[in-house]
Amino acid sequence: MSSIPVHRALEMRVAGRALFRGIGQIFFQENAWSGLAFVAGIALGSPRMALGAVAGSAIGLATAAALRFDRDETAAGIYGFNAALVGVATLFFFRTGAMSLALLVLGCVSATLLTRWMRTRWPFPTYTTPFVVTAWVVFLLGSALDLPRVAPLAPAPAGFVNAVANGLGQVMFQAGFWPGALFFVGVALNNRRHAAWILVGSIVGALMGSHHATAATRAIDPERLIERALLENVALGLYGYNAALTAVALSLARPSLFAPLLGMLISVVFTELIPLLGIPALTAPFVLATWVVLALGRLEDQFFKGGAGVV
Repeated sequence: MSSIPVHRALEMRVAGRALFRGIGQIFFQENAWSGLAFVAGIALGSPRMALGAVAGSAIGLATAAALRFDRDETAAGIYGFNAALVGVATLFFFRTGAMSLALLVLGCVSATLLTRWMRTRWPFPTYTTPFVVTAWVVFLLGSALDLPRVAPLAPAPAGFVNAVANGLGQVMFQAGFWPGALFFVGVALNNRRHAAWILVGSIVGALMGSHHATAATRAIDPERLIERALLENVALGLYGYNAALTAVALSLARPSLFAPLLGMLISVVFTELIPLLGIPALTAPFVLATWVVLALGRLEDQFFKGGAGVV
């Protein structure tokens, strides 16, 4: 009889690890401690969004388990991170209420199903595409239903260090030095090289975003879709987070210094262009920039294939 509670305790422990690994996978970290650090970082900025991240990862995990998706992938958090991001994004845009929570649940389930579909049919790594597509639908539906919106963030404190920290924090919709610092620590707990890459990415994004800015330059906030001073967008880290994710993704895909750097630069361009379509950028610039560089890499491989030794 005593073996039953022990068995359930082990199952709960495995499920808990998978849940926090799902949040850790947002930064490519298959590590429950990393995920826990990320939740703590979100909670510093918004306890409500931290609950959204945990709920999202749990919904993704439950959906994958119920539909009997690959157990190893489920345990690694593969079906948790897109749903976790949908959970955070829904509460970033909309105030808590019955309709917003319903959108959150439906969005998290949809993101999990889309993750599974894309992993079996898409020629490139799916990354956060299921989150982006689902969050766009949630944003448009919530706006059409006229759900109460969360007020935009106030301008962030000036300073390059704060801009870089915010660039890390904005991966999970957080602005502030300490959330960004905790995200950096969470990545470093699992992989110091990845931590270095996200730092470089946020620095490059901040530099690229501000290189042509003056005090009078205006730009669209790529998440809230409101006009701000361009330097305010840079200070909020809105040009750094996609570059940070791109840096890690490409360092994993192609051991190179050039590929991640090219991807970072392209991500900033997409960050400025996508909001012009009337939809939040989210992590679409990261996904698109990474796919572009991967496609160029494949073309390069094909072009030089069999060329060795030719004069």
